[in-house]
Amino acid sequence: MWQAPVTAEPSDSEELKQLRNKIETLEKELTDTEGYRSEAAGALRESEKAIDVANRRLAELAKQRRAANSKLGQLKAQSAQIKKEIAAQQLQLRNLLYGLYIAGGGRKEYLSLLLSQRNPNEIARNLHYYEYFSRARKEGIDGLRANLEKLNTLSLASREKSAEISGVHARHAEQKIQLEQQKDSHAKLLAEISLQAEEQRREINRLRRNEDRLTRLVEKLTRMLAKKKKFESSEKPSEPGAPPTPASNSGSPDLSENATPFTNGTSFSSLRGHLNSPVRGELANRFGSPRADGGVTWKGLFIRAAGGESVKAIANGRVVFADWLRGFGNLMILDHGDNYMSLYGNNEAVHKRVGDVINAGETIATVGNSSGNSDTGLYFELRHQGKPFDPLNWVRIK
Repeated sequence: MWQAPVTAEPSDSEELKQLRNKIETLEKELTDTEGYRSEAAGALRESEKAIDVANRRLAELAKQRRAANSKLGQLKAQSAQIKKEIAAQQLQLRNLLYGLYIAGGGRKEYLSLLLSQRNPNEIARNLHYYEYFSRARKEGIDGLRANLEKLNTLSLASREKSAEISGVHARHAEQKIQLEQQKDSHAKLLAEISLQAEEQRREINRLRRNEDRLTRLVEKLTRMLAKKKKFESSEKPSEPGAPPTPASNSGSPDLSENATPFTNGTSFSSLRGHLNSPVRGELANRFGSPRADGGVTWKGLFIRAAGGESVKAIANGRVVFADWLRGFGNLMILDHGDNYMSLYGNNEAVHKRVGDVINAGETIATVGNSSGNSDTGLYFELRHQGKPFDPLNWVRIK
C-alpha cells in the first residue's frame, strides 16, 4: 500500500522558513534604507542651511557692493571736483606767470626795473609784490601737485575696492551654484531612497501575504496527514486484490487506504546522474546563486523555454500537489519515494491530478509564466527530506 509522502510537510515548512528568512532580510534592508534616507535627509538639511548662509553672505556682499558703488560715486565726484580745482589752479598760475611777465618782461628785466627805481618806497612796494607773486606761484604749484597725487590715490583706491568686491561676489556666487547642485543631488538621492523603501515595504507586505497562504497550506496538509495516520492506525487489513480507491481531485496528497506502487523497485537515489531534463531550454541560473530580488538564493533551477513546451516527469512518481501557489504559479509536486520529491512550477497548465501515478518521461504540464515571472520557462526543484539540493548533479539539462 502506498504511503502518503510525509515530506510534503517539511518541504512546505522549509519553504515557509525560507520565506520568513527573506522577510527578515528585507526588513533589515528596509531598516538600513530608512537609515540611509535619514542620512540623506540630514545631508539635504545641511545643504539647505549652507545655501541659506550663502544667500545671507551674498546679500551682505550685495549691500557692501552697493556701499562701495556709492563710495565710488563719491570718489568720482571728488575726482571731478579736484579736476576742476586743478584746472582753476592751472589758470591762476598761468595768469600769475603772465602778470609777472608783463610786469617785468622776465626775471632779468624785472630786476633791472627794480634797481632803476630812485624812490625807496617804490623799491619796497615792488619787492613786496614780487614776494607775493613768488609765494602765490609756489603755493599754486604745491596745491596742484597735492591735488594730482590725491586724484591718483582716489582713482587707485576706487579700482581696488571695486575689483575686491567683484571678486568676492563672484566666488560666493560660484559657491552658491555648487551648493544648489549639491542640494539637487541630495534631494534626488532622498527621492530614490524613499522610492526604494516604499518598494521594499510593498515586497515585505507581499511576502507576508504569501507566508500566510503557505502557512494555511502547511496547516491543511498537517491536518490531512494526521487524519491519515489516525485512519491507518484503526483500519483493518484489506482483502487481496482489492482495487485502489480513486484519487481525489483536490490539490493535496491522496489519503486512500490502497495506493498503487510507482517505484517499480528502483530507488530514486540510484538514478543520480541519469535523469533527463524536464524540459528542453536554456538554463538561466545556478542552484545556490543569489536571486536578483535579493534576500534568498536560488533553491532550484529556472529553465527558459518556449510557452506551451511539454514538461515531463524526470522519474516514476505520484502527484501529491497540483494547484496554483503564489510565487510558484501552477505547481506540480511528484513524490518519488524515499523522501525524494520533484517540483515543477511556473507552468501554463498542469495536466495531471493529485493521486495520479506518473511514469518517467510522461508529460505532466506545459511551460508558461503563471508565477508572474517576466520570463517564460520552468521552475524546477529537487528535494530530499524537505531540503532542496542541486539538480545539476542528478539531471542532464539539454
